[in-house]
Amino acid sequence: MGAVVDPVLYAVPVFVLCLALEAFSYRYLPDDDERGYEVRDAATSLSMGLGYVAINVGWKLAVVAVYTAAYAVAPFHLPASDPLTWVALFFAEDLVYYWYHRLHHEVRVLWASHVVHHSSTFYNLSTALRQTWTPMTALPFWLPLALLGFSPWMILFQQSVSLVYQFFLHTERVERLPRPVELVFNTPSHHRVHHGSNRRYLDRNYGGILIVWDRLFRSFEPEGERPVYGLTKNVGTYNPARVAFHEFAGLWRDVRAAPSWRDRAGHVLRGPGWTPAPPAPPTPAPASTG
Repeated sequence: MGAVVDPVLYAVPVFVLCLALEAFSYRYLPDDDERGYEVRDAATSLSMGLGYVAINVGWKLAVVAVYTAAYAVAPFHLPASDPLTWVALFFAEDLVYYWYHRLHHEVRVLWASHVVHHSSTFYNLSTALRQTWTPMTALPFWLPLALLGFSPWMILFQQSVSLVYQFFLHTERVERLPRPVELVFNTPSHHRVHHGSNRRYLDRNYGGILIVWDRLFRSFEPEGERPVYGLTKNVGTYNPARVAFHEFAGLWRDVRAAPSWRDRAGHVLRGPGWTPAPPAPPTPAPASTG
C-alpha cells in the first residue's frame, strides 16, 4: 500500500492565508449585503476545526484498519499506476460523498453529527472549519470503495482533495462563476444555497466537487433570494462543546420521552423535523336509544 500524503496538511498555510485575506477584504471593502466575520463566531469555527483534527488523529487509524481489511478481501485490486483508476475514483468518491451528505440531512442521528457544520449564522471561509467532533458516522459510506478494489490510501487521498476543494466554497466574496463551471462543478453560489435556512433552500445542493449529482437526483436549487445562514432553529451559543453535541442531547430527550419503540426509532432514523403522529381521538360511544 502506498504512503498516504494528506493534501489537507499542505493546504493549511493556504487556508490560513485565504482566511486572513478574506477577513481583511471585509474590513477594507465592506459589503452591506454580506455579513463578513464576527470574532466569537470565527473563534468557535476555529475551535471546532482544531477539535476535528485532534479527534481524527486517532480515528483515522481505525478507518485505515477497517478499509484495509475490506481491501484485503476485495476480489480484485485496481492499480494506482493507471490514470483511469484515479478517474474512476474521482467520480466514485464524489458520488459516495453526495449520498453521505444527503443522508446526513435526512436521518436525524446522522444529522446530529453534521448539524455542527450548519450552526453558524455567518458564511465565510472560517465556516468551512466548523467540522463535526463525531466523524464516526462517515465510516460505512466509503467502505464499498475498498471492496471495489480502491486502495485505502487512495480513498483517503481523494477524500482530502474533496475537503480542500470544499474549503473554498464557503465565501460570499465570489459571485457566480462562468456558466459551464456552474453547470458541472459545485461553486460558492451553489454551496451558499446549501447553507441557507430559507424554506426553498432546505436540503438542497449536497454535492462535493461536482454539482451534477444534485441535478441528476433532483436536489439542485439555484441561488436566487439571499440566503439566511444557519439553522431553522439556531443553537444560540458559541460554546464549542454545546455546538458539537446539542443535537445529540435533543435527540436523546426525544427518544426518552417517546411512548413506544416505534416512535423512538422514528426519532433516530427519520428526518430532523419528524414528530410522531398525534394519537387518534377516542371513538365516541354510540348514543343510547333509551
